[in-house]
Amino acid sequence: MSRIELVDLAHSYLTKPSPTSHWALKTMNMTWEQGGAYALLGPSGCGKTTLLNAISGLVIPSHGKILFDGTDVAKISTEQRNIAQVFQFPVVYDTMTVAENLAFPLINRGVRGDLIAQRVSEVAKMLDLGRDLARKARGLTADMKQKISLGRGLVRSDVGAILFDEPLTVIDPHLKWHLRAQLKRVHDESDVTMIYVTHDQTEALTFADKVVVMLDGAVVQIGTPQQLFEKPAHTFVGYFIGSPGMNVLPADLAGDHVMVRGHRIDLAHGYAPRPMNDKIEIGVRPEFLRLASRHEGFPVTVARVEDVGRARIMRCAIDGVAVSALISEDVAIPSDGVRLVADPAHVHVYADSHVVD
Repeated sequence: MSRIELVDLAHSYLTKPSPTSHWALKTMNMTWEQGGAYALLGPSGCGKTTLLNAISGLVIPSHGKILFDGTDVAKISTEQRNIAQVFQFPVVYDTMTVAENLAFPLINRGVRGDLIAQRVSEVAKMLDLGRDLARKARGLTADMKQKISLGRGLVRSDVGAILFDEPLTVIDPHLKWHLRAQLKRVHDESDVTMIYVTHDQTEALTFADKVVVMLDGAVVQIGTPQQLFEKPAHTFVGYFIGSPGMNVLPADLAGDHVMVRGHRIDLAHGYAPRPMNDKIEIGVRPEFLRLASRHEGFPVTVARVEDVGRARIMRCAIDGVAVSALISEDVAIPSDGVRLVADPAHVHVYADSHVVD
């Protein structure tokens, strides 16, 4: 089992990258504690797979250290790092049975036959593969093959970490929740570090104890799902996490309030003046906006109302700036003269996209 530390880690696929561009991974420092469940979350091309491959040894980083329990492994082979990796598309041997596929990593390491049989049985039960152990992998569905691939990543009980690179991409949607729950249970019952790459916020937030949000090769925030929701450190985090995402509105800062298109929105406390060239914005989640009386809040123009079952999403605008508000089903939305008010405790101020504390 491993505690993983990244020290001044950076990577470029170019031999002579410029100082400010062409870096797939910008300089980062972080620690993943042994036994933790982590997710790397971000859009396609943000660097999450490159980071995972640097940890596994498939990519040798251009700069920095990767420490496994204090030992720098940045230049040693994947095999020497004692990790398991599950890829986006299933890697199985079609000529082998399900049981033989699961046993393969253990056979390669000379594990005793009785221990192999025991471990294969445990993992098969975990992933609901028990009835298919004698079947050849050839001809199985993509869902089944990916479950075998997951099982091969889980079958070794001695690995320092298990890395998952978007492992549920090919899984049928109705099975994804089930497999996520199984992986979470496996983690809770073990003491192995797990790192899970995904662009799907639901996968990240339901699997991980801590989520690493990436954008353009950089880490913009590390936190629990609750921290990412309640106080996004970057406007991208607020927009990317949540459904609908956080409203980000251009604003003029005025101490204990801001002005948005000439309308006042109160803040929870006062803020010191910012440099003139700072781009000031506020972020407020749709959950923290409510319908207001005619004497409070700010006026909005309603474009449409979407019923999402548990509530309604009111899509509107404040003088042309788009705003979404989550309105309870039991609250009547006026036909005209609609006004909204924001909960000051949940209005965040951002300067150049970064939260101002």
